[in-house]
Amino acid sequence: MAKGYLKVNVYSDTIANPVKNATVRVLKGTNEIARAVTDENGQTGEITLDTVDKSYSEEEQYEVRPYETYDLEVTALGLTPTTINGVQIFDGVTSIQDVYMTSIDENQEGTTEDISPNTLWGEYSPSISAEDASEQNIAPIVLKEVLVPQTIVVHDGVPSNNNAPNYTVPFIDYIKNVASSEIYSTWPRETIKANVLAIISFALNRIYTEWYRSRGYNFTITSTTSYDQKYTKNGTIFEPISNIVDEIFNNYIRSGIRMEPLLAHYKSETSESGYLSQWGSKELGDRGYDALQILRNYYGNAVNIYEAEVTESYPYSFTSTLKQGDCSQDVYVLQNSLNYIRGSYPGIPKIENPNGFFDSQTANAVRTFQKVFSLSQTGEANYQTWYKISYILTAVEELTKSVYN
Repeated sequence: MAKGYLKVNVYSDTIANPVKNATVRVLKGTNEIARAVTDENGQTGEITLDTVDKSYSEEEQYEVRPYETYDLEVTALGLTPTTINGVQIFDGVTSIQDVYMTSIDENQEGTTEDISPNTLWGEYSPSISAEDASEQNIAPIVLKEVLVPQTIVVHDGVPSNNNAPNYTVPFIDYIKNVASSEIYSTWPRETIKANVLAIISFALNRIYTEWYRSRGYNFTITSTTSYDQKYTKNGTIFEPISNIVDEIFNNYIRSGIRMEPLLAHYKSETSESGYLSQWGSKELGDRGYDALQILRNYYGNAVNIYEAEVTESYPYSFTSTLKQGDCSQDVYVLQNSLNYIRGSYPGIPKIENPNGFFDSQTANAVRTFQKVFSLSQTGEANYQTWYKISYILTAVEELTKSVYN
């Protein structure tokens, strides 16, 4: 039997409030397969689970679901019991499942959420027609520059459904969620990268043109595949996809002299010109194509990769990679930021007497932070680590304000 891996992160309402000593039960039907307890950072250790062979996710077939699913039951003192059904496990891949719990409600026995199937396996509405896509590609330009926002508002339904909920989601988490919902994490790295770039560009186009807001809607994008791309509430995130998104979350594609990010449509099967074929991109990745070559194969040779500015909503901007031996004001900011974050994540070692010198103590704290948030454990504060620290710092500060206001 093939094996996959699962890590569970448990939070109370927000990522700034990890839950210690939560009990996580992994179920298959009514049978308990595994049980774990979260540590001081709200995390379980890696749980090994049976799944189906990797080969089923590497060829276009519809007879065998290419991943196994399990249900999670999570309980913690003072919090509402929470069940997540349909957590997805691939052969050889680490799945990351976030669980957000709420305070005990006397009128509610518990909450249950179902994870919908990957779009390559489940049945979803087809993408809009090529004619409609062409019209959307000439949407009026609204913003002056391409910016990666801190958050994006996702409408969980068709645009006209006023009863569908809106979710405010961190932009990076949104991209990880969509990519984990739209492709398979076992695919070649360059194939995943090409698809992630298409997903980022599609989302940034909606932001840049204010496509929905200019039409009177109060959201940025929908979760409906016939209009946009699939966002799955509480969806499982896969480590290979997560790592790539952390590396390139502010990269996007555009075509020729056009300034807006490309509204990069895609479909599962080999499709008409102007659409990326997800399965076709997998084949090209197998043949050794890099991400840009894959993208040009579908969107034309005028396509190139660009870098967007990161929104100023984050408290500090990245300047350069900070490493052991450096001494600067940026190191001082880094040290104090990590010490502040450890108020919520006490597993991160305290940096005694922050002084702007990047010593072994600072490297250890950075390395632990990277481990907690599934980043490459280099001990250096690179681009990805810096923005993750900024994001978590912002969340912790917002939580602190809410407690004292």
